[in-house]
Amino acid sequence: MSLVDLPLVRLTNPDPLFPSLFILHLNNGAENRFTLQFVHELMQALDHIDHVLDTLDSTHAERGGALVTTSSGKFYSNGLAIEAAMEQGDTFYVPYMRMLARMLTLRIPTVAAINGHAFAGGCMFALAHDYRVMRADRGWIAMNEVDLGIPLIPGMAAIVKAKITHANYLRDCLLAGHRFKSSDAVAAGFIDRAVSQDELVDTALEYARALAPKASGLTQKLHLIKAEMYRDTVTMLLAGGTTPGGFMSKL
Repeated sequence: MSLVDLPLVRLTNPDPLFPSLFILHLNNGAENRFTLQFVHELMQALDHIDHVLDTLDSTHAERGGALVTTSSGKFYSNGLAIEAAMEQGDTFYVPYMRMLARMLTLRIPTVAAINGHAFAGGCMFALAHDYRVMRADRGWIAMNEVDLGIPLIPGMAAIVKAKITHANYLRDCLLAGHRFKSSDAVAAGFIDRAVSQDELVDTALEYARALAPKASGLTQKLHLIKAEMYRDTVTMLLAGGTTPGGFMSKL
């Protein structure tokens, strides 16, 4: 059942008997590059999720809820619309980082069903989820800013460091721009499972259904647990700082 139909995103409920289970489809062209409009529409979809959660009766609320995000085609997301982002500066980066912080701390479990490549800003969006399932036969996940000649701003670096916790894999990700195929990313610990294309969304929904009861009551408990779990990252994302290495000025 369709809940929100916007030009760049579509929010659906795959099971009318489970109204707090959601799939968010990314539909911003072939590459799902993040623009200001795309970010705003994602936030509108998250607003609608909150509205649904707030209005469910107690019986449905006790089941909890969960969100799966996915897309179709070659890309999950090819990152930012970089020329526009750099031209807009804080006008783009501040809302984008707030969106990442909101995904990172959503009050229901989140699962990214990564259907294809997830580069740079698309990788960060995937990392903002609680769990990640990736297509096994196609697609890389990578932070390729080093190859693009673009330094990472503080909040962006923070979310990568929060989710890629092994020092050598983090080094390869950020300093070498290593493109992780799904099996490598599973070994590195930041992809939970690699499956065939046909199994991708169903597997993500299996995770979502299994995890949904952790949000029973649909209170703010899971949101607050995540906020404290990722306190430093959330602080950096919401601080609005867009100067890479700004703390280095005193060295």
